[in-house]
Amino acid sequence: MKQKKGVQKKSLFREYLEAAIIAIFLALFIRAFVVQAFKIPSGSMEPTLLIGDHIIVNKFLYGIKAPFINKTIIPISEPKRGDIIVFIYPVDKEKDFIKRVIGLPGEQIEIKSKKIFINGELFDDPFGVYSKSLKRNENFGPIIVPANNLFVMGDNRDHSYDSRYWGFVPFESLKGKAVIVYWSWPHWKRFAHLIR
Repeated sequence: MKQKKGVQKKSLFREYLEAAIIAIFLALFIRAFVVQAFKIPSGSMEPTLLIGDHIIVNKFLYGIKAPFINKTIIPISEPKRGDIIVFIYPVDKEKDFIKRVIGLPGEQIEIKSKKIFINGELFDDPFGVYSKSLKRNENFGPIIVPANNLFVMGDNRDHSYDSRYWGFVPFESLKGKAVIVYWSWPHWKRFAHLIR
């Protein structure tokens, strides 16, 4: 009888251990290849994203990447203009940034008096917000976005440290596309808010 109890205890412990290992493996797999959570630390994307927003990023959309080397092994789609992306900050690889895609590879970007021109055409910019009180240099470019790179800007244009200052985002630095606010404090009404 004592031997049976010992076997039952061992098998119960083993079951819990196996379940825990599978759960950890699934969590790591999902985080590496499917979705990841991020928190918005600054106001550079206001009013689209607020300080304190917790967001889910779709990592699968732009392709499956090999962990640790950030090399795309199975391409799925490329970013589109208007996508809000999370990426490895090119100046400091330890940091992640979030911005909106404005310029795609091969396009000419120019900014004149707070207006964006793409390939010489005025860009309809429904998300860009400028401070009326802040006077700063409103002209930039023209520049050509290199192959496999993106030109990005924060929606809070006058308070965003973006491609105008540190350059382009290489495709290999992409982490994913922001899709939903799953929690926000103190802006709790933004729960389950879709990101556009």
